[in-house]
Amino acid sequence: MFRFNYKYLLLTIFFFLIEVGIERYFHGGFIRNVLGDYIIVFVMYCFVKTFFSFKTLYVAILVLLISYLVEICQYVDVLKLLNISRNRSTDILVGSSFDWKDMAAYTAAFITILVVEKILQKK
Repeated sequence: MFRFNYKYLLLTIFFFLIEVGIERYFHGGFIRNVLGDYIIVFVMYCFVKTFFSFKTLYVAILVLLISYLVEICQYVDVLKLLNISRNRSTDILVGSSFDWKDMAAYTAAFITILVVEKILQKK
């Protein structure tokens, strides 16, 4: 179950640095609003796979469900329900607004992970 994997650690760092670059240098549009959401799924997936040797499908589903949950929290405005004021930290953790394109980006990343891992398993 627990197994440290350097390959996934390096991938986590790589995708995280891309996310930081997107956050820092893009302030809207496709790259910030869609590609960023697509890549964050890879960050979470690779992070979990860094420490655990669970099956690809299980980790991918877990990450997809977490992504959907965050988006649903945005839809119901969970911060308002919990009487938590918005700030930069809450926007980073929970996001700022619900968007169906985000759900599509998460789903596309999920499918990409499954396809890429399947291709890599065959090699």
